[in-house]
Amino acid sequence: MTYVVTFDLWDTIIHDDSDEAKRRKQGLRTKREERRYLLWEALNRQKKISRDTVWLACDTADAAFNRVWRQQSVTWTVRDRLGVVLDELGRTLPENTFTRIIQDYEEMEIKITPDIIEGAADSVRDLAKDFRLAVVSDAIVSPGRCLRQWLDLHEILDCFQSFAFSDEVGHSKPHPDMFSKVSGDLDVPIVDMIHVGDREHNDIQGPHALGMKAVLFSGTRDNDRKNTNADAICNHHRDLPSIVRQLADH
Repeated sequence: MTYVVTFDLWDTIIHDDSDEAKRRKQGLRTKREERRYLLWEALNRQKKISRDTVWLACDTADAAFNRVWRQQSVTWTVRDRLGVVLDELGRTLPENTFTRIIQDYEEMEIKITPDIIEGAADSVRDLAKDFRLAVVSDAIVSPGRCLRQWLDLHEILDCFQSFAFSDEVGHSKPHPDMFSKVSGDLDVPIVDMIHVGDREHNDIQGPHALGMKAVLFSGTRDNDRKNTNADAICNHHRDLPSIVRQLADH
């Protein structure tokens, strides 16, 4: 039996928010503040509006996004999220301006990139020798096209044969569609897939419900380490290839 190994990205391969230190070093706003500032600046240029008003509308849209993400396993696109903000404000923007802001939001983590987790590239390349690999990852702000760019910048894009990004699939983990996308792409039964990720609900319980095996990666985010039903726990990428091979042999 040849397993397919699927990878979450954020805090499994990508060190989430590690770009914030780079931004601080360059004297830049945080990503959250910069995105809101870009929207406020465009709106204020068109017609005066207070920053507090825009920030409040963004808070409302973020709360709605999180509710839909967690309860319905859907991640709104940046266009959708900003549309909610504009509706809340009763405002519109010219399409060319709106499109530019969306692009700035989406590409912020490509212009200043978060780090790859130590050892991740080596473990991915090692596993690619014996397994077909896929990415199964939520796209919270950076869409699949930008996450592919990030993987390419770190020279591991070609290690993966399938990609299930939530903005492209239409659902986010732990929805079955995220995993069935890979199953269909690679013509492999879902039960012959092993998932690696850092969140118990999304990356362990979700795959387990489909009959998959799952590895909890705790090297960067270890919140779920003490309360997991994972088939194995990995603390460092140097150990991941042997852990996956052991699971595949059983």
